[in-house]
Amino acid sequence: MVLLRHTKFLKAVFLHSISAFGGPQGHLGMMMKTFVNRRRDVTEEELMDYNAFCQLLPGASSTQTLTLIGYKRGGIPLAVLTLIIWILPACIIMGVFSFFIEYMNLKNVQSDLFKFIQPMTVGFLIYASWKAFKVSVHNTITHCILAGATLATFFLFKTPWIFPIVIVLGGVITNLSSKRIPQIETLTRKIKWANIWLFAFIFILAGASSEMARKNNWPNRKPLNLFENTYRFGSLVFGGGQVLIPLMYEQFVARPESQKLIQRNPNIIKIDKSDFYTGAGMVRAIPGPVFSVSSYMGGMAMRDLGVSMQVLGCFIGSIAIFLPSALLVLFFFPIWSNLKKYATVYRALEGINAVVVGIMVAGSLYMIKDFTFSNNLILSLEIAVTILTFLLLRYSRLPSPVIVFICLMLGWFI
Repeated sequence: MVLLRHTKFLKAVFLHSISAFGGPQGHLGMMMKTFVNRRRDVTEEELMDYNAFCQLLPGASSTQTLTLIGYKRGGIPLAVLTLIIWILPACIIMGVFSFFIEYMNLKNVQSDLFKFIQPMTVGFLIYASWKAFKVSVHNTITHCILAGATLATFFLFKTPWIFPIVIVLGGVITNLSSKRIPQIETLTRKIKWANIWLFAFIFILAGASSEMARKNNWPNRKPLNLFENTYRFGSLVFGGGQVLIPLMYEQFVARPESQKLIQRNPNIIKIDKSDFYTGAGMVRAIPGPVFSVSSYMGGMAMRDLGVSMQVLGCFIGSIAIFLPSALLVLFFFPIWSNLKKYATVYRALEGINAVVVGIMVAGSLYMIKDFTFSNNLILSLEIAVTILTFLLLRYSRLPSPVIVFICLMLGWFI
């Protein structure tokens, strides 16, 4: 019954889940509009703090950030509900797509309805960068950190470890001065060790059972192998979907082509290269977390075992990829909250938040470079959509889903 008072919040999460395009960078801009400016669930400073913290962890950063917003409002029960509502639409779409891939023409969908999604996402990201800049960058050292983080992230955007590295460096740099100390005492949160023990137990159990299934040639061992592969990705991937997809390609497409591996494991999980690329493209054209591509990959991995096993594969792919992210963020966040009362961590936050702004600026530039520079008319339209999105966010009270709908209709009619 207590959760009933959070119905409006959960409705906002659902609307966010069906309208949040563009990966973690674009999602942050939409969170800024929905949960900071419109609903006031968190402040700008809190959202920046959550996002900076989640960048330090492996897993789906935008999913973890949204989970923490739910955690702040209603503790673990609401955090879990927030997580489920956020991932469910995208996972269902990607799972269903694995059944109908042969009957759908993805290229036509992408070239028409979704043609302006990328410039729209850049508009959301520029808006988030502008809002975050006003909060986090306010002196010489944070301006320098912003510039350095932007350059480093832009040129090494596809390097998985660049995000935690620049965040740690930003925190170290602002600790070179001892002027800043905590102005208020941060409440100490009780640490629940069950989450990290459960994370480790599942990780070890999944690895051991998968290897035993391979060595002993267990029948129907594919679900165990799939769970282990996917849970490992969710546990170790830094850098979001742009890092997850190449790792999945190596695991499910490249590795099964090795004759040596086929001899060791004749039933190794394998996904056709064209099917893989189709799914990796489709996930960019739908709202929600990029990690939902795992639902599609799970279904494709089990497709040769029949419909019921393919459904199981979609379910395993959905659960195993997001479970580590949830366990890690809900375990480490109380520790992070406790540490913030110490001057060293308090000073570090100034640099960390400046780095996060740099990452957002770099993300904007990185996506702008993929605009259609070969066609002046299309390039002009893309720039216009980016500017329109920013202006609507800045000067109107339109909800994010409405702005997304406008950009989809522009793509459909132009």
